[in-house]
Amino acid sequence: MVDVGWVIAVLAGMGAIVWGAEAFAEHLGPAAVALRVSTFALALLLAGAEPEELATGVAASLRHAPGVAFGDVIGANVAMCLVALGVGAVIAPLPFGRRVRRYGLAGLPLGAVCAAMAWGGHLSRGAGAVLVGLYVLYVGGIWILEGEPPALGEAAELAEAKCEMVTSTQRRVGRDLAIIMAGVIAMSVGATLLVEGVRHLSHADSTQTQLGLTLVGFTTAFELVVLAWSASRRGATEAVVAAVVGSYGYNATMTLGASALVRPLRITQASGLHLPLLVMIAALVAALALAWRPRSLDRAAGIALLACYPGFVIAALTVR
Repeated sequence: MVDVGWVIAVLAGMGAIVWGAEAFAEHLGPAAVALRVSTFALALLLAGAEPEELATGVAASLRHAPGVAFGDVIGANVAMCLVALGVGAVIAPLPFGRRVRRYGLAGLPLGAVCAAMAWGGHLSRGAGAVLVGLYVLYVGGIWILEGEPPALGEAAELAEAKCEMVTSTQRRVGRDLAIIMAGVIAMSVGATLLVEGVRHLSHADSTQTQLGLTLVGFTTAFELVVLAWSASRRGATEAVVAAVVGSYGYNATMTLGASALVRPLRITQASGLHLPLLVMIAALVAALALAWRPRSLDRAAGIALLACYPGFVIAALTVR
């Protein structure tokens, strides 16, 4: 029989993660501008460019739920490519200029390395350190090429924040920082609740992995789904699309690597990761291929990406 208390804990954790990520994203930019600190630097200092995935992966590692840690990274990356980009493109064409394609092409080898390391269902601290190092190289490479830090996840809010600060010079930075920290705490508490709920509702590694690939992965990617949706309604900027695509590389390296550094990850049924890992790579390839020649994702491409996601969920829940 399903334990209603743990179901409530899972739902509460999901809600806390979504609220925390939204609060973090909304107030990060204004606080960074007021403090004259790069949004990217402030994001990394406080919680990472993709704080909800990082918090969930680390919580899963600490709570002895490696299947959730693996599943969250893979599931979130698939949801970003298929759902976030799909939803945005259905509303309005998403620009895929040189910057976005650069992020995507750089993310592909990172996804491949992530898949190769996770293929056996074991990730040591040494492997985790390698992944974190790859993230540093990824950021450094893009920074050198573009002359500025990459726009990843919530760090893409800087441009809007600058506009807001021009019209609202009286904004209280203390309030923004307090809400940012409340968001970080909410994501941490929510991630712990979500992971604990999944652990108690599914005692087998395989079931935890399945829920990580679907429920947890979609929950932690939801902030970027909202970001793509809202950006499309406002006439999506390339920076926002780059943030969604670039977050793929962050998850494949920093999120999974940090989780393994906290505690080595090992699951007994690694075969359950094989198809999802291949789909994770294929999802980014599909998004880039559909947008390459027109240099944008149009509505038809968005519908095609969205149509693939239910198939991924069904496969993740049935493949052993």
